[in-house]
Amino acid sequence: MAHVLITGAGGYIGSVLTRVAATAGHRITVVDRFFFGQETLQDVVGKEKLRVWRKDIRDLAPSDFEGVDAVFDLAAFSNDPSSDLDPALTEAVNYKGRVHVATCAKAAGVKRYILSSSCSVYGHGEAVGLTEESLTKPLTTYAQSNLRAEQDTSKLASNHFCWSAIRNATVFGLSPRMRFDLVVNLMTLNAVQKGKIIVLGGGRQWRPLVHVRDVAGCFLKTLDAPTDQVNGQVFNLGLDNYQVLSIAYIVRETLPFRIEIELAPDDADKRDYNVSFGKIKRVLGFEAEHNIPAAIDEIYEALKSGQTEATAKTSTVGWYRTIIEADRLLNQVRLNDRLL
Repeated sequence: MAHVLITGAGGYIGSVLTRVAATAGHRITVVDRFFFGQETLQDVVGKEKLRVWRKDIRDLAPSDFEGVDAVFDLAAFSNDPSSDLDPALTEAVNYKGRVHVATCAKAAGVKRYILSSSCSVYGHGEAVGLTEESLTKPLTTYAQSNLRAEQDTSKLASNHFCWSAIRNATVFGLSPRMRFDLVVNLMTLNAVQKGKIIVLGGGRQWRPLVHVRDVAGCFLKTLDAPTDQVNGQVFNLGLDNYQVLSIAYIVRETLPFRIEIELAPDDADKRDYNVSFGKIKRVLGFEAEHNIPAAIDEIYEALKSGQTEATAKTSTVGWYRTIIEADRLLNQVRLNDRLL
């Protein structure tokens, strides 16, 4: 069993990964700013072999990594639209912050570092079945920061510091830190609440998809893999590729009520990429297992039962915008460090 430090552990993927790693018996150090609240980990906080640090990754020091065997680096301003709210801040956290984490980890003698990246680095792909060797064309601050973080943290790889990066497809599925701004989850929510799904951009654009529990499983698989298989390697991770309109049809066919699908010709999001997952299967023997209909059913049942709900915090870009506006307002009324 390893001592694993997980940055961004309170987030959409991190809160699932923390539970999966704990179930596997690993000792865990959780690091998160908790923009979305600590309740995302409320049922695991206080458990043996788990400690929680409320810290910004930019403030970490090598001493924070002493005794750690591996780092799962997930902390970042997530998704393309939210990262464009403040490009400078996105670069400071998603790029420089993650280089800082990797540098501190190596200085402390951590043996493994696994970066959570994104297939969005492919931007607008020229062909289908893009591999890890294909040309990258990041279109957004988020994608650009991911790629730069990959490039600069990979330079730290050595015989004593095993570096890997996982390029996640667009993630879907139920999580303690639920997100309803991801395509499968959002379409399911709109179908349940409105009986209607609006498909932007004509729906012909490609998206690779992967379930959040498969992402967690892949990180643990990478942790356990022989060093010579994963050191210095980038892996695309996903279930399969789907055109956006096809995803809407899957949602409509899965849910037990009438759903209208409306096509809108325009979409500010120009990403369109179809990705191959052959390398991760060939090298690690890993294949995603959780399918879209089962996830739709799970989200539907969670919404019906009240296990999850759509709130301000479940829209990442909306919540970040709320925090930014609140900070501006407080700065206007704060005087001599006093609010009131």
